[in-house]
Amino acid sequence: MLCEIFAQEAEKQGIPASADYKAQLDLVRQTVLINTLFQNFIKSHPVTDAEAKTEYDQIKAEQTGLEYHARHILVDSEDEAKKLIAQIKAGSKFEDIAKKSSKDTGSAENGGDLDWAKPASYVPEFSTALQALKKGQMTETPVKTQFGYHIIKLEDTRTAQFPSFEEVKDKVKQQMEQVKLQEYQESLRKAAKTDYKFANEQQQQQAPAPAKK
Repeated sequence: MLCEIFAQEAEKQGIPASADYKAQLDLVRQTVLINTLFQNFIKSHPVTDAEAKTEYDQIKAEQTGLEYHARHILVDSEDEAKKLIAQIKAGSKFEDIAKKSSKDTGSAENGGDLDWAKPASYVPEFSTALQALKKGQMTETPVKTQFGYHIIKLEDTRTAQFPSFEEVKDKVKQQMEQVKLQEYQESLRKAAKTDYKFANEQQQQQAPAPAKK
């Protein structure tokens, strides 16, 4: 009811005849057209369960392998790291030393806990040292990386956890729909470059402005 009242007042004031109104109306028209075009494309090019399963299997294959549950202590100097290693070997708890001395504040408060992660999540030097450890072992010498010197302890390993297809099917389909839509948009852009009208307009837009005299 209120919308109708306001619309009638706008009509009385002649707003529909204004250039600003016509420009906004045309913009809305284009937006609705474009959104409908893309919605129609998605409806006519649905991602099937078979396609989603193939994509899921590929992602899963890339994510398989071992995950490592590690702790670390990060300090600035090799000498400091060696002293802390000696303290731990003498009986001090790794977690207590991490809380007190590690400059990695994100993990220090949790006793240096880095949670579960794949080796590729870490810088190469850290990853190599981590994978050389056995469950419960700690690096005997400091591990140098771009961040400083690490003391690394391996808590445990496990086969990488991965959700079932049914759990992530909708998400996989949605991501694949977006990829298809992006490819469709790109195909339209490429086609427009060969169209005389659009190519000419683009050249005019890119042409440098004439020099002022």
